[in-house]
Amino acid sequence: MGKFFDTAPVQETAVLVGLIQGNETEEKVAEYMEELAFLSMTAGLETKKRFTQKLHKPDPRTFMGSGKIQEIDEYIKEHDIDVVVFDDDLSPSQLRNLEKVFQKKIYDRSLLILDIFQSRAQTAQARTQVELARYQYLLPRLTNMWTHLERQRGGTGTRGGAGEKEIETDKRIIRDRISLLKKQLKEIDKQMATQRKNRGRLIRVALVGYTNVGKSTIMNLLSKSEVLAENKLFATLDTTVRKVVIGNLPFLMSDTVGFIRKLPHQLVESFKSTLDEVREADILLHVVDISHPEFEDHIRVVNETLAEIGARDKQTILVFNKIDAYTYVKKDEDDLTEITRENWSLEDLKSSWMSKMGDDCIFISAAKKQNIDELRDLLYERAKAVHITRYPYDKLLY
Repeated sequence: MGKFFDTAPVQETAVLVGLIQGNETEEKVAEYMEELAFLSMTAGLETKKRFTQKLHKPDPRTFMGSGKIQEIDEYIKEHDIDVVVFDDDLSPSQLRNLEKVFQKKIYDRSLLILDIFQSRAQTAQARTQVELARYQYLLPRLTNMWTHLERQRGGTGTRGGAGEKEIETDKRIIRDRISLLKKQLKEIDKQMATQRKNRGRLIRVALVGYTNVGKSTIMNLLSKSEVLAENKLFATLDTTVRKVVIGNLPFLMSDTVGFIRKLPHQLVESFKSTLDEVREADILLHVVDISHPEFEDHIRVVNETLAEIGARDKQTILVFNKIDAYTYVKKDEDDLTEITRENWSLEDLKSSWMSKMGDDCIFISAAKKQNIDELRDLLYERAKAVHITRYPYDKLLY
């Protein structure tokens, strides 16, 4: 698979497949499928149709029920679809069985995200992290991944004995590659740790949040720099650090990779060193796209990921971004139907659980530059408090 999206002369077509499991509603799964479509678009795929099915749990053989599998198969044959994308991870046996049925490339969620990360990695550290995560994902699935794996063979000495199976040779090569990548990553991590140490003891602020919530745009506004900001998932992959000065107070601000639901475990593990910027930060700006209907679920996902990397208890400001894009459906006075989230105005939201947060949350629009001065003032006060605690003899400067 590797660089497939970068080199394909014609955009490939795809169908998306998701399950409605347990207590999940059709509306919730529809939102999940919308995110999967955005991921697919970011990867360069053109989505033609979405398929969902309600099951208590995935079929251990083919993930979906036999009737739904037949329906999908008929559609991809009739419309000459290139790729089938599943919103969950597939086991090696499920992958094998589905490839036999569809005779098409099969992506599960993790493989799709891994490919996007690979296409966006720019630095040696990010490229090494993504390559390690890909190989760790591929190793148990190797018998099914011939179309996805860019096979790496050296010259003399890479082949096994005459009786060794080709697949075992590939597994051995991948294990050796994983071992080498881990060693390379340790060396890179040492260099990065030295860089962080050399920055002195300036206050550190880290931008965190779900992917595509506007962190890079906020970074550009506060640091007056030009960090890549575009309407695609994972536009920022390599951590960017800039020096910011508000008033008379300098501090460092880092823009980190966005989190996402069901982020592949291999990526979380391999990117933990990159996220040291988050773990070592004094203040977190947790950016939330308040215009997104599932923004509360996004907050939960980010908090769970922060807990996983050991950064959950940091001093945090919730920055509700994109207030300019927030929309709601106003109910008529004689409409007696139940009020739902889509009927809440922005003021209704502000008076909900958010009202109890006080200065721990702020509402802005980075794109329209609304309330940016208020964000600067709040950040200055928080950074000043940390600075005074760390350097009490500087207190007279403020």
